[in-house]
Amino acid sequence: MKRTIFAVALAALSLALASPASAQNKRLLIGSTSASSSQYGYFVALGQLINDKVPGVTSSVAETGATLDNLRRMQRGQVDLGLVTTNVVQHAWEGTQEFDGHAQEAPILFVYSPAPQNVVIRKDAEVSTLEDLAGKRFNPGIRGSATEATAEAVFKTLGIEPDYVRGSTTDVVDQVKDNRLVGYVKSGAGEKLDASSLDINTFTPITVVSLSDEQAETLKQKMKDISVVDIEKAGEGIAPYKTWSFALAVSASPDMDEETAYQITKAAMEDKTVQANALASLKGVDLAKLTMQYATVPLHPGAARYFKEQGIDIPERLLPEAQ
Repeated sequence: MKRTIFAVALAALSLALASPASAQNKRLLIGSTSASSSQYGYFVALGQLINDKVPGVTSSVAETGATLDNLRRMQRGQVDLGLVTTNVVQHAWEGTQEFDGHAQEAPILFVYSPAPQNVVIRKDAEVSTLEDLAGKRFNPGIRGSATEATAEAVFKTLGIEPDYVRGSTTDVVDQVKDNRLVGYVKSGAGEKLDASSLDINTFTPITVVSLSDEQAETLKQKMKDISVVDIEKAGEGIAPYKTWSFALAVSASPDMDEETAYQITKAAMEDKTVQANALASLKGVDLAKLTMQYATVPLHPGAARYFKEQGIDIPERLLPEAQ
């Protein structure tokens, strides 16, 4: 018995002595979203990419409440980088709306996907317009997410008052299936329905409710931080519709050093398979072009350095403030 204990201790000591570099690895925690979301799978893939391609860095992924939660955790030093949406990170940077009087810098590394916001409804709920949601039990998005904050702002702007019910994606999916909710708002996976919406649709037929032309015009005039988009092919049996959208991005704490931010951005931009395998809508997408088009706040200096080295013209609004 003593011999066995000694052998185990010796093996552990040998591993420790043989791997001094691993003990010195910088550890990063990535803030993501609900584990039942398609976006969670993307961040798991990004973590894998960082571990494989960024020297001296080990990352892990935390399930969170998405954008607002990630920004709060970043500010408290609990996560190092994570999912944000381009509209809410702009609010944070400027200290407006949810961040009124409490501005927070969370520089962008890159944008990876547009995010149409789908109003997913049970087909048997007798809801054919957004106005029909007034007084109905309805989930605006998981608590602390940009989806939730934006959906509530949209409905307020349009003068519609659903009976909001809070919960995680898993809870909400179950409640829609059980007919305790008429539906929910969920970010798409690119222009396709999210995995959670497809899950509901397996045995509970769904539809996606469209903005009317008048509602679309109202949002264009009154909510400049979002876009209105037309979705033609979200999924089998889903008619074309019009909805609001922002983009999904990866932001970092301003405390992240330039070299780490550079290496993470480089790994993501030069990867052709890992991210697309996790999120099919990314196949063939030019992430650098998406970033220049959709980013709303300055890039992290490390990300800006990478894009400049590639000869990419960075819009003035995205240049790090020190440059």
